Amino acid sequence: MLRTLRTSFQFVLIAVLAVSLSACAGFNLFGEKKIVEEDIIPAEELYDKAILQVENQRYLSAQKTFDKLERQHPYSEYSERSRLMTVYINARTGRYEKTILAADRFLALYPSSEDAPYAMYMKGAAQYNQMKDITRDQQTAEDAISTFQTIINNYPGSRYAKDAKERILIAKDQLAGKEMSVGRYYLGNNNYTAAINRFRTVVEDHQTSTHVEEALLRLTESYLALGLVNEAKTAAAVLGHNYPSSQWYEDAYKLLQKQGLAPEVAEGNWLSDR
Repeated sequence: MLRTLRTSFQFVLIAVLAVSLSACAGFNLFGEKKIVEEDIIPAEELYDKAILQVENQRYLSAQKTFDKLERQHPYSEYSERSRLMTVYINARTGRYEKTILAADRFLALYPSSEDAPYAMYMKGAAQYNQMKDITRDQQTAEDAISTFQTIINNYPGSRYAKDAKERILIAKDQLAGKEMSVGRYYLGNNNYTAAINRFRTVVEDHQTSTHVEEALLRLTESYLALGLVNEAKTAAAVLGHNYPSSQWYEDAYKLLQKQGLAPEVAEGNWLSDR
């Protein structure tokens, strides 16, 4: 009898403990997860709290508050500003992919917003900041150029247009550097045709880059290797005309001189109008 009572007591104790643990874990008596209702806080109060957190550089806490604002008041007057601040916070904390996504979301929801140029600029800056060195894929540089060009086209009078132009130049220089890197590789492996294609891309598509001078020298070198004398002389002549004091021109001149040649523009050459 005593053993039976002890067993019954133990069973009850285990059941009570199980119920207690379930309750602590957020489950009801039937093992179903409880639904905890969120207290609704006024949109203005949430927005002010989030802004204060941003001012105190508590960015992650601020983001959680903005998320709550959007969740509880998706159509409030603070929604637009909240989503714009999400772009800012992600950029400020170096989360560039999230910055791009947040900017795209803002632009999709508020395409006519006066803050659209800012959101577009932050997207471009996030892409720009992810540009890799010239030995790697340059897709982010191309994306940044596209975004900054959109700013120039769509918001020419905005405060961001000037900086967008400057960043495009740097990004294009990055692309030119990639072409030069690949071109040098082909040149070093005596694949002159492939090398010429890369150097020509630099001269034709990246005329404002810092790599044009070297590209013209490498074209001179590659054309000479293929026996294309007129093309080599033209490349050197264009180099000398545009950069007469350049070391690259001096090197190109010496290459021609070794073969008894001199820089001269040949009519009908793709370089003759450069």
